[in-house]
Amino acid sequence: MGVLENVKDWFTSDTSRNKNSSLIAGLLFFAGWWILIDAMSSDGGHQITTGYVFIGIFGTISFCMVNAVKGEHISEDNSSESGARIARIWLLVGFVMGFASIIAAIWVMIDDFINNDKKEAWLGVALLLQNVFILFASLVYKFGRNEEEWNE
Repeated sequence: MGVLENVKDWFTSDTSRNKNSSLIAGLLFFAGWWILIDAMSSDGGHQITTGYVFIGIFGTISFCMVNAVKGEHISEDNSSESGARIARIWLLVGFVMGFASIIAAIWVMIDDFINNDKKEAWLGVALLLQNVFILFASLVYKFGRNEEEWNE
């Protein structure tokens, strides 16, 4: 069996939706962190500090929180009303953290990089792209999968 047949099987199998969404989400998540690591490594004056990295860590925690909740936990069919409420609050907090990381990245990009002639604007854009890619990865991984296949 050749490599191309394995690739064909990847996209035509019954669980290709889960595989493809996991692959795309993983690539987006990887690309987000890679952009920031690349910006930090090419940064000669150490313009990106540890404090800026915490924005991406905040987005990564959001990714984990959003994808820790299964769809059946928040559905109306959940027998435990308090459990469903807690799961919905957990999901909401996860999404708020994801959007807050993007807002923080925009703020830092404008305030610290674009309005400062001593710093390169690309570094602020890299910080923003990192958080946008992490949020998109979270959305793709959460809503791109079919969780019903896991219950069979």
